[in-house]
Amino acid sequence: MANMSELSTAVATGKRVDAVRLTKELLEAGEPAKRIVDEGLVPGMAVVGERFRCNEIFVPEMLVAARAMKEALKLLEADLAAAGVKPEFTAVIGTVQGDLHDIGKNLVATMWRGANFEVVDLGTNVPPARYVEVVRERKPHVVGISALLTTTMPAMRETVRALREAGVDGAKVVVGGAPITEEFAREIGADGFAADAGAAVDVVKRLLGRAVA
Repeated sequence: MANMSELSTAVATGKRVDAVRLTKELLEAGEPAKRIVDEGLVPGMAVVGERFRCNEIFVPEMLVAARAMKEALKLLEADLAAAGVKPEFTAVIGTVQGDLHDIGKNLVATMWRGANFEVVDLGTNVPPARYVEVVRERKPHVVGISALLTTTMPAMRETVRALREAGVDGAKVVVGGAPITEEFAREIGADGFAADAGAAVDVVKRLLGRAVA
């Protein structure tokens, strides 16, 4: 019979067919969908994040693992919805105004979804007012702001300022991107800095007072 450890390994190694098969077997064995997510899928993606952070795997392997999890999760969506189970946290993410790069942002969004966050992706070239609008509407726990170009770092500063002035301090602001440093994050008033997608889950869990898996 399939077990949670096998499912986690299948996700972590990007074995999509195995992840789907094991998820089906666990469902047929009567395991609750939420337990399969919490004890099978999420730990698998946590391993992926750790390996990525340690340079043991790279972007292609991360994407393959994310696909494996996504396919397995499809099998659980109906049961999760029927049980009224929703992600514990919500995150809004986007790339700042003037910047059209999205690979890093997309990787972070993938890792957050893998940690069972609901992720609202605003895309690229997002003006500060759009962040404020969506944060007011969705009331997320986390706001992720990305910038790849040094020329758009002022836009990141302006976005953080706009969020603070709008009084949405309930959301933790996490910033990242190639030119961004922890010092710059502190300077502009962000709550956290993620050096890469692998670290992004750990950062938000710490900010939200959750133990890192």
